[in-house]
Amino acid sequence: MKISFSTLGCPDWTVSQAVEAAVDAHYDGIELRFIQGEASLWKLPALSGMGLQETCKKIEASGLTICCVDTSCRFDSPEVTERERWVDEGVRMAELAAQLKAPGIRVFGDKMHPGLNREVTRKWIVESLNLLSEKIDGSGVEVLLETHGDFCCASQVQPILNECPAVRLVWDAAPAFTEYGERPFANGNALSKAVRHVHIKDLRKAAEKWVPALTGEGEFPLAEVRGVVELMEYAGFISFEWEKKWHPEIEPPEMAIPHFATWFLSEWGKLVPGPLQITKA
Repeated sequence: MKISFSTLGCPDWTVSQAVEAAVDAHYDGIELRFIQGEASLWKLPALSGMGLQETCKKIEASGLTICCVDTSCRFDSPEVTERERWVDEGVRMAELAAQLKAPGIRVFGDKMHPGLNREVTRKWIVESLNLLSEKIDGSGVEVLLETHGDFCCASQVQPILNECPAVRLVWDAAPAFTEYGERPFANGNALSKAVRHVHIKDLRKAAEKWVPALTGEGEFPLAEVRGVVELMEYAGFISFEWEKKWHPEIEPPEMAIPHFATWFLSEWGKLVPGPLQITKA
């Protein structure tokens, strides 16, 4: 397995800073989320025009892979124009991902609005995902739905996948566990065939809320995530998601990013998987 980190953990850094940090800490790749505070990465000079060409050269020279390009796209709005806006954003981000040789773009479902039921929201999500997949067909970039929000449990995600044949998953076991109590074993078992990218984080309970913790210092069942990826024979990226953008009070990226790489190399192999059974494709 290869390791990467999401720039959600260093949202104000430049691309160059992220590359330097990844090389210094012996990462294999970077997952792009925020760069210099910007989520629509195609707007940045370093990721457009001649700047993008120079950035691609820098990444290639570093030996790193851009393993995923994360969008803010979400398809839960009752307003069709809002959903279309996010589809257009997804197309732009997919064009950037193709230039960066990234295999996929991350999108969300995401949440049910007050007064609306799951079935209606799911229909909008399915329509938007299929439209986006159609628009970027042939680019070499996949649409990767993250297990997130009100569509994170296996029973909530699988019906979407059943109607979206081109869509695969960014698997984050944390939301289903913290919001619904679904264990990573059960979540990963049911969704394993569609997983293309894996997020990993540690969490601890503070005042009845789950908050980020440095890996190995929290209470999240990381061993179950390990069990899932081993039994899947997963060969993709394990991507560290340090939510500094949403939790500015947590440790700085200069500490958290090297810490994860050290923890992974020294401790990941010691985790013992539980009795999970995964049916392979």
